[in-house]
Amino acid sequence: MTKAQIIERVSEQVTTLTKRQAEIVVNTIFDCIRDSLRSGNKTEIRGFGSFRLRARRMKEGRNPKTGATVAVPAKRVPFFKAGKELKELLNK
Repeated sequence: MTKAQIIERVSEQVTTLTKRQAEIVVNTIFDCIRDSLRSGNKTEIRGFGSFRLRARRMKEGRNPKTGATVAVPAKRVPFFKAGKELKELLNK
């Protein structure tokens, strides 16, 4: 499902919202999650799951073309953990 499909579904479900208003709502939700992760905080949506950051340590990789060793820097990556209700729904 794409972002456009989510916006379409929201505008269909909430008939008082126009498509443009539904787009603003969806974008606001995504922006809040993004801003929370950027500041290092966790975002939890009950019944759905939680978004958090995981720290990846520095490691050495290889250039597949030349075989030379390359240093891969440490970085933070987003991680999603599905909630209990979502897992139960998917595994009925």
